[in-house]
Amino acid sequence: MKMTIEVDCTPEEARRFLGLPDVSGLNDHLVQEMSKRIDANVSLLSPEEFMKNWMTFGAGAQEQFRKMMEAGLGGSSPKE
Repeated sequence: MKMTIEVDCTPEEARRFLGLPDVSGLNDHLVQEMSKRIDANVSLLSPEEFMKNWMTFGAGAQEQFRKMMEAGLGGSSPKE
């Protein structure tokens, strides 16, 4: 036998019925705090800063890879 029960209530009514705490004040506070932090660090989100950081890492990683390859080849560099 299969039974289906449909309950029509708001999320607030369901929360109260289940005895769950109201955390809307805490949620509002956390959202405001996150907004403040994002606004304070917005320069880190600029495309120019991302590229600058990636290129710095990329150039260092490429150099390390080249050195590793040269060491593996016995110090000889490939001819172009």
